[in-house]
Amino acid sequence: MKENKRSLNTTLFILSLGFILILMRGLGSGSSIEITENEIMDHIRYLSHEDRGGRYPGTRESKDVISYLVRELKSYGVKPGAGNGAYVQPFNITNGIELGENNSLILNEDSLQIQSDYIPLWFSGNGTVNAPVVFAGYGFEIDDEKLKWHDYSNLDVKGKWVIVMRHSPERDKQHSLFTAHSGLHKKMLIARDKGAVGIIFISQLEDDNLYPLKYISGYKNDGIPAIHLSNETADKLLKKVGWTRQTIQETMNQSRESISFELPNTFFSAQVTLNQIQIRAANVVGLIQSGNRKYRNEFVVIGAHFDHVGFGGIGSGSRQSDTVAVHPGADDNASGTAGLLEIAQKLASQKNRLKRSVLLLGFDAEEKGLLGAKYFVEHPSVDLENIVAMLNMDMIGRMADSAFTIGGVGTSPLFEPLLDSLSLGKQYNISLTKPGYGPSDHAAFYGKDIPVLFFFSGFHDEYHKPMDTWELINLGGEKEILNLVYDVVTHLARMPNRPVFTEAGPKQGRMRQASKFKVTFGIVPSYSSSKEGLEVDAISKEDGPAAKAGIKKGDVIQSMNGKSIKDIYEFMERLGELESGMTIPVTINRNGTEMELIVSF
Repeated sequence: MKENKRSLNTTLFILSLGFILILMRGLGSGSSIEITENEIMDHIRYLSHEDRGGRYPGTRESKDVISYLVRELKSYGVKPGAGNGAYVQPFNITNGIELGENNSLILNEDSLQIQSDYIPLWFSGNGTVNAPVVFAGYGFEIDDEKLKWHDYSNLDVKGKWVIVMRHSPERDKQHSLFTAHSGLHKKMLIARDKGAVGIIFISQLEDDNLYPLKYISGYKNDGIPAIHLSNETADKLLKKVGWTRQTIQETMNQSRESISFELPNTFFSAQVTLNQIQIRAANVVGLIQSGNRKYRNEFVVIGAHFDHVGFGGIGSGSRQSDTVAVHPGADDNASGTAGLLEIAQKLASQKNRLKRSVLLLGFDAEEKGLLGAKYFVEHPSVDLENIVAMLNMDMIGRMADSAFTIGGVGTSPLFEPLLDSLSLGKQYNISLTKPGYGPSDHAAFYGKDIPVLFFFSGFHDEYHKPMDTWELINLGGEKEILNLVYDVVTHLARMPNRPVFTEAGPKQGRMRQASKFKVTFGIVPSYSSSKEGLEVDAISKEDGPAAKAGIKKGDVIQSMNGKSIKDIYEFMERLGELESGMTIPVTINRNGTEMELIVSF
């Protein structure tokens, strides 16, 4: 009898264990299918821990995060979605600039020491130049209604080095008319247009000794060599012709007239080699494949970026750039990444409810200019035309006063009534904004005519500072947002008709120095293109000058009005010279074929 009872208990235990295992397999790794505050916090604490080093792209700590995301997605039963059976979509980004092995500067027969006597500038072209030298004042060529200054009048600079002084006669004056003409890169362009083979900058009396070599995104090292001389070297050079930096600066500033002259028997021989530093970043892509034959090849995309600004410092994007310390980024954007994982887990456990498939995207290098999102839309693992909508979560962990924002609701007429319906009776308030463009990854999808929604709980004082920590996360608020995102996703994945795309505002942000432009071109520039020239990422105005002239997406603009263009900054400088009513020739390269088009403004 005891033996039969023991046998019965054993059988019941085995049956119970089998039932539990089946239930666990259905739920995925034994975790709850519901979105929970504890799991949200577990993810955020891991992602924002000091051991993650601020999740800077390309670092070992970033790779740890990528492994964590892949491991979690696998545990939920989410399939790889990057193509070729992979969860990871790697890509290269330029992260810095450094001196190459071959750099030298010889003044007549005297060899100068790099980083003490001179330094190449970040936009300097690579190459070797041996040429005579002329001095051209501030390097201005200004012929505006309110300001005229011509440093190159009666000065032949073809085939020569040009020396110019930094800044202007009004370096400290706000709203000076000289400001738009005082940039180092602008002065290099003018010298190059005049036929100079290289440009050398000398400092005003108020300047530090040497301009630091630093990387600025968007510049390419394919122009003429550009060098900054130390104050001591500049003084020695000018002394030979009876000038000093002080007398030149004071004379030009007081007289408001140019000083230009040749330096007889003076030659500079330079070799410049600058190398751009590449790092390897990667997006994480997961796929929840629907079993519905009619709709499974259509996709709802959910995205969140997992990178942050590392240890901060100058040029990192930190709002406390004088402090080198781990920037945890608990809200920006460990909160969104945690949300991505929680929603992935819940959707995977209930994928039989989905008609459309769901693509889960963890973006890298968002803080460097949406580079991960831009890479994905240019190298998608699914046909972009089959993406019915993209939902982006960025900084969703600091809901205050029971309110948050959803952007992009104007990108489909479906969105506003849907959100009103799903949020009815909830204990929070939503601020809806219509524009599809915004400072996060959804902007890349909006640029491809895909309806987007952007979930955001608001800025705060800890944004991009070391104080953005997990202790400040509003878990209840984030859970509310995630439950709404889940409801939106399931609705979009089950409805019979896909959302209709509508344009809601421009597809790009305001370009730098936009206030100086008198005309618009009507294009979206590619900020990440490696091609020489300005690659057109999209046509922003179908009735704009570019479209009317026949310019298309993918064209590379190589010159405007007879002036060459090497990168986006040169494009902006050339655009700033144009006025309404002008008609100019524009040279483009289209699939390897050079063409000249006529553009009217």
